[in-house]
Amino acid sequence: MGERFEDGFAGFVAVVTGGGTGMGRELVRQLAADGCDVAMCDVIEANLAETAAMCRADGSTGSVMSALADVSDEAQVLAFRDAVAAWRPAVNLLFNNAGISGGGSIVTGDRDQWDKTFGVCWNGVYFNTRAFMPLLMAAECGHVVNTSSVNGFWASLGPDMPHTAYSSAKFAVKGFTEALITDFRQNAPHLRASVVMPGHIGTSIAINSIRLHSPDPDDIDPGMMAFGEAFRDNAPMSSADAAAVILDGVRHGEWRILVGDDAHHLDAMVRLHPTEAYETDFVGRLGSLG
Repeated sequence: MGERFEDGFAGFVAVVTGGGTGMGRELVRQLAADGCDVAMCDVIEANLAETAAMCRADGSTGSVMSALADVSDEAQVLAFRDAVAAWRPAVNLLFNNAGISGGGSIVTGDRDQWDKTFGVCWNGVYFNTRAFMPLLMAAECGHVVNTSSVNGFWASLGPDMPHTAYSSAKFAVKGFTEALITDFRQNAPHLRASVVMPGHIGTSIAINSIRLHSPDPDDIDPGMMAFGEAFRDNAPMSSADAAAVILDGVRHGEWRILVGDDAHHLDAMVRLHPTEAYETDFVGRLGSLG
């Protein structure tokens, strides 16, 4: 076993939030296949069961446990932490991956949807980092991996689509993770932190968000679900490929992990033209960057 994770994740213990679908599911599968014991949580029980079944079908050598938990609810996060603590005495890897979209406008949007989106995407990261800190401190080495987004450095989906709740939360996640680098260096030198900024990845985030924000999950506009399925199925990068990039970044000790060619492209464009990032023609000019 390497000093940290250079030789892989066999023999370590990981926690993955949002493990029921998308990148979370693929992180669980790839970690468990590598011999890592993984505790995962999600808000949809059927999705957790499906991920666990996939790990068994993969012939994973790592053990997998699951728990229902809404990461925006601190009491549920603490219950999840207690279950993990009863399962394993220490945690080496915390992947704060859970997220939903919604809450586009603070001016015209529904406050409950805004607060729910911000709560999952930001409080979920904060609550879990707080909750699992004792188990991370108990490990010989540890790594906190927080999923932000390209919307953590570019708060937009384009000039005509407000995206305030999600973008605000993802900026908070990015800043928090960068602050942890110094905090850990001074106060917990065996811990490291990485911020993950994916572009368009083939996940079910749109589908899950529609269901979780709907007053009646059994009565959802088919057009909205078709949009969610298209977002997942037409993405330029799969969840499995995205998870592989993330884990490779952790193995190499990278603190900033961009996922997808579109993420690299947009990052470069925003850095080149920061004062123009929210002009109406900025999206059209993205293709001009070589």
